[in-house]
Amino acid sequence: MSQKHFNVLFLCTGNSARSIIAEAILNSVGDDQFVGYSAGSHPTGTVNPLAMEELTRLRIPTDGLRSKGWDEFASPGAVPLDFVITVCDQAAGEMCPAWPGQPITAHWGMADPAAVEGPDEDKRKAFHDVAVMMKRRIDIMRSLPLASLDRLAIQKQVRDIANQ
Repeated sequence: MSQKHFNVLFLCTGNSARSIIAEAILNSVGDDQFVGYSAGSHPTGTVNPLAMEELTRLRIPTDGLRSKGWDEFASPGAVPLDFVITVCDQAAGEMCPAWPGQPITAHWGMADPAAVEGPDEDKRKAFHDVAVMMKRRIDIMRSLPLASLDRLAIQKQVRDIANQ
């Protein structure tokens, strides 16, 4: 894989928290190598305010973030995808669209911070923990020597990131 940049789609069910956080983080650190996108199988239509709060706290741009359906990326004329990464177990188990170009797929499951109940400080900590874990995984992905690996090696390496 020796192209100029890679398009990465992060999927979740609602596209309101984890996938949005991943998209924003990748776009803030991806330089010219990666472009992040996100979508959901059943989008809520709104971005969770605590996700936006955490991204703002981390000084990660939030302009243009929106909850959207995955059909937007599976239709003719959609941005060509190089990677599709599910970040929630429910979306990983769903029948995904046929992605044009056969992108590399991986599952980086993590707990839904929006499901945390209790005091606001517990909820904020859950969103922070997701952002920290996602940043670590994205940094590992960015460090892969993609130009020197074949497709199967890249697939394995990207899938193994979930265990690190």
